[in-house]
Amino acid sequence: MAVESTALIDVGVLFAAVALAGLLANRIGQSVIPFYIVIGMALSPYVLGRIDFPALLGTDLAPHGAELALVETDFIHLGAELGIVLLLFFLGLEFNLDRLIAAKERIGKAGTWDLLINFGIGLALGYAIFGSFLPAFLTAGVVYISSSAIITKSLIDLGWIANDEADPMLGTLVYEDLFIAVYLAIASALVLGGGDVVEAAGQIGIAIAFILILLLLVYLGTAWFQRSLEIDSHEFVVLRALGITVLISGAALALGVSEAVAAFFVGMAFSSTGHVHELENLLEPLRDTFAAIFFFWIGLITDPTLFLDVLGLIAIAVLLTAPSKLLSGYIGGRVYDLDERRSLRVGLGMTTRGEFSLIIASIALAGAGVGLAQGTAETIYAFAVGYVLFMSILGTTLMQYATRIEDAVVPQLETRSEAASQPSGD
Repeated sequence: MAVESTALIDVGVLFAAVALAGLLANRIGQSVIPFYIVIGMALSPYVLGRIDFPALLGTDLAPHGAELALVETDFIHLGAELGIVLLLFFLGLEFNLDRLIAAKERIGKAGTWDLLINFGIGLALGYAIFGSFLPAFLTAGVVYISSSAIITKSLIDLGWIANDEADPMLGTLVYEDLFIAVYLAIASALVLGGGDVVEAAGQIGIAIAFILILLLLVYLGTAWFQRSLEIDSHEFVVLRALGITVLISGAALALGVSEAVAAFFVGMAFSSTGHVHELENLLEPLRDTFAAIFFFWIGLITDPTLFLDVLGLIAIAVLLTAPSKLLSGYIGGRVYDLDERRSLRVGLGMTTRGEFSLIIASIALAGAGVGLAQGTAETIYAFAVGYVLFMSILGTTLMQYATRIEDAVVPQLETRSEAASQPSGD
């Protein structure tokens, strides 16, 4: 009973902390996401846990920071997983299959520009640092993939989800998530299998087969998804939607496919039913609650001392890849025929990196001594965590102040565009 009481107190501290962070963010008009991450880091064993309160206060009666710090419990880890699942489920609700097929050419063009620019820069950066393919491949994945979870949350919080710039952002996120499903299978097999190409091919086949099954389910299963929610009880609507979504996401994870990608497809399947608005209204509080746990978890597992040895690498990556995402996002907006202002907003919104980069980092760390040298694996992990922390804060801040940035930059873009369209004189 004492252990259970302590666990309940820990959960209470978690929710109180994120509530306080949210209140503070709201008071100063900032996005809550960086505040959730920072409060998680502050309460972690790596920050609070290292504070020697007895020595600091000059009394042995004070508890040591290690006694007060929160740790990654099963509840927090599972809550973070549910946060990713629900955020990507809501992304799928906004992007049904008909809309996906109708925009496939634009999604393909915008996504390909995004992939070539950002994955290419990451690959070159990784080669320059490590001098071999596998570390470069992992580095490229870390800097390429934007955070579907954080960007989706920001789109909703800022009210951009119904704006024109949401289409290229969501379309590019769909492209990235489909790519990363196959990428993670390749990376896991190569790193954890010590570079076994045959094993990689098997995992890639499983990932592609599962994605095709999900697409078939989305295409043929609309009537079944519709019937599953034909009930007057809000309680049963929530339970059935969660049961279907979490079960399929869990099955995907067990097969080595991203649970986030699976949740996106389930959301897409439900988007073709007549219950989209009902699901959004009923599940929104759950989504926001578990999303807060997800962002808190990012901070909780982040050891800021790891950044000291890779600060130079993080700085170089930020200087290279923040502008590259701005560029590819801007190009994506133009592919969708948006004007300079809306296209710039797409670039600002796509800058954030997050959950998938952390998954790649965990794969690298798990492969230490197997597919990667110990020092290389630890360097990639430390770099990825520091990079994600900085880019998550930078990206949400850029979205928060998008209007001011646009007012400063767009007139210059329009002037250059007009000058380029003018015929040259003799």
